[in-house]
Amino acid sequence: MAGKTTSDGLTEEERDAVKARAKELRAQAKAGKSREAGTKQVLEAIGKLDGTDKELAEGLHKLVGEAAPDLVPKTFYGFPAYANEAGKVVVFLQPASKFKTRYATINFDDPAALDDGDMWPIGFAVTAWTPAVEKTLSALVKQAVS
Repeated sequence: MAGKTTSDGLTEEERDAVKARAKELRAQAKAGKSREAGTKQVLEAIGKLDGTDKELAEGLHKLVGEAAPDLVPKTFYGFPAYANEAGKVVVFLQPASKFKTRYATINFDDPAALDDGDMWPIGFAVTAWTPAVEKTLSALVKQAVS
């Protein structure tokens, strides 16, 4: 992560993410678990992205709508995310531009049913939205909500 560390030990980017998350939580509390409000937030977040980050976010948004239509779009620290009926994030995209990293990641949170023994992957570095990436992520999203 790039960025100067502040007095509380967080980088400026991390501090901005915490502030953005607090703002999101307030907006989500007002909107409830509305699919429409969540979709609007996610599309606005995607609209702020450029290049590969935008392509990945658009691909994930379309994929989740097809592979797991019961997941509700919402933002999570400003990231496009998709939550279960309980409002818990199952999958989200962390754009590379958010923390100035060299690749975006698609991550699965605790509610994702990806358990496989004593260890399994929950985060994936993604540099391009390809048919192979789409196929792998489609299977993972379907498994995550099973």
